[in-house]
Amino acid sequence: MTTESSPVPSAPLPTASLSNVGSDSEPEMLTGSGAIIRTLELLGVTDVFGIPGGAVIPLYDELMTQTKIRHILVRHEQGAGHAAQGYASSTGRVGVAIATSGPGATNLVTAIADAYMDSVPIVCITGQVFSTSMGTDAFQEADIVGITMPITKHSFLVRVPEDIPAAIAAAYHIASTGRPGPVLVDITKDAQQNVAPFIWPPKLDLPGYRPITKAHGKQVQAAAALLASASKPVLYVGGGVIRAHASAELLELAEKTGVPVVTTLMARGAFPDSHKQHLGMPGMHGTVPAVLALQEADLIISLGARFDDRVTGKISEFAPNAKIVHVDVDPAEISKIRMADVPIVGDAKDVIADLTVAYTEAAAGTERNTTEWWTYLNGLREEFPLGYSEPADGLLAPQFVIKRIGELTGPEAVYAAGVGQHQMWAAQYIKYERPNSWLNSGGAGTMGYSVPAAMGAKVANPDRVVWSIDGDGCFQMTNQELATCTINNIPIKVAIINNSSLGMVRQWQSLFYDGRHSFTDLNTGHGTAMVPDFVKLADAYGALGIRVTSADQVDDAIKLALATNDRPVVIDFVVSRDAMVWPMVPQGVSNSYVQYAKEHAPTWGDE
Repeated sequence: MTTESSPVPSAPLPTASLSNVGSDSEPEMLTGSGAIIRTLELLGVTDVFGIPGGAVIPLYDELMTQTKIRHILVRHEQGAGHAAQGYASSTGRVGVAIATSGPGATNLVTAIADAYMDSVPIVCITGQVFSTSMGTDAFQEADIVGITMPITKHSFLVRVPEDIPAAIAAAYHIASTGRPGPVLVDITKDAQQNVAPFIWPPKLDLPGYRPITKAHGKQVQAAAALLASASKPVLYVGGGVIRAHASAELLELAEKTGVPVVTTLMARGAFPDSHKQHLGMPGMHGTVPAVLALQEADLIISLGARFDDRVTGKISEFAPNAKIVHVDVDPAEISKIRMADVPIVGDAKDVIADLTVAYTEAAAGTERNTTEWWTYLNGLREEFPLGYSEPADGLLAPQFVIKRIGELTGPEAVYAAGVGQHQMWAAQYIKYERPNSWLNSGGAGTMGYSVPAAMGAKVANPDRVVWSIDGDGCFQMTNQELATCTINNIPIKVAIINNSSLGMVRQWQSLFYDGRHSFTDLNTGHGTAMVPDFVKLADAYGALGIRVTSADQVDDAIKLALATNDRPVVIDFVVSRDAMVWPMVPQGVSNSYVQYAKEHAPTWGDE
């Protein structure tokens, strides 16, 4: 939905602590740019990512006169957007990105779409040409409100300075409530330059925006009754549990019920990997126990998950014998793909807590026998453990590299992955014990996400180790943000899983296109070609560059990276290009086939 300077519903805003704000005295007169900064300060924003341009020069002129907000000057607007995502995803706080009009704003679009798919709360502030020039195809004019309408929770266009506090406060509120997501505030240059009274708190009133957080009690009771009687239940946990800060409630529910738990790609860390009830990640590259637990369940309780195609496989054959309890804060997701027997609209944190209480009451005096179910699942664990084969070409196994990064660094770190094979291996082989420790582009699958997202996470979590686990293809899309990291003392660690290829595309070409590797060779690490040389590139950016080509070098390189905190570190791990991600359920195929995909290439086609 898009409005022009619309207010939002009544919601608590931070108590004003500045002079002339919320007092009986005359309101302070501020430029629109000053109002932007003052509003961000009052909302508790301490860090923003951006790059100036003609339509935001007034804002940047004001930024240099204040000391409460740290501005990180990025090298590309997409980097600002992903950095805001990493900031938000690693903390749960709202991330903020700033860009100028035209191409500056359009360069944010990929990050905005990414945040929309993965429910990441960010606010993007863009400059717009003078209001008198709008609609004339003025220099660097773009209808960014129209462009982002399908990929934001809300978009604002602000033409006058007096509307700025309400619009930004509204954006912050909308981004962080209900199902989190991106909100865009486009502000004309004259609105930034002109002066108006600064009124705080602004009146918030947006009819139609009423997120439901408290679930209907009877629906929760119905879910509890199904759970109390099910013999093959599964808790299907999605990223909504992490966004709702509901991991503690999930742990209590799981232990109270004794039900197996699977965590999707977006939910890694929502439930501890080390817990005996955790079966791993479901989906196209999920563990065999997790995939078949969903497929053969008689009850699936979906918590903040959306039944996307990578999890369900062929939807008409997904979990044919299961009743579905679908919990989501977004009513549009419920029954969108799989019809729910018990739909529950509400915040996952509250719903899970209510479900635990309701289950305790429903299960009183009854005996639910899941022994046979657990015997079957534990048998799958023994028969199909997660594993890999050593490459025949003598090069490094990428799974080994990633596994050692996780083991030597530990669960308190933050791991941000790019997209492709390395993303799946990082999801599989690093053990996640806490929420917000795993960042990735799940829905959009955005190459170039990792380095700037890691940068944003490190700004938000300066005392945590932050790894960017990237591919040689992904890394080349946004590696310029290493300059941002070096200059701003943001010492992230970058592990390039360098197979000299667009690895996941190459895997599909190997399996489904008779090995015709069309335009997937990147020449980054194999043979005599090495373009670019990642170690030299790291050095050029002021980072420590390391190349690793054998297994006996892996631990020392990781330990050196962990010990280096005065600059970014880039490790070029030269790995086998023939390594594949297993298990694999091809697109459009029933999940029942996963058990055949453990150690050998599938023999079925892409239906």
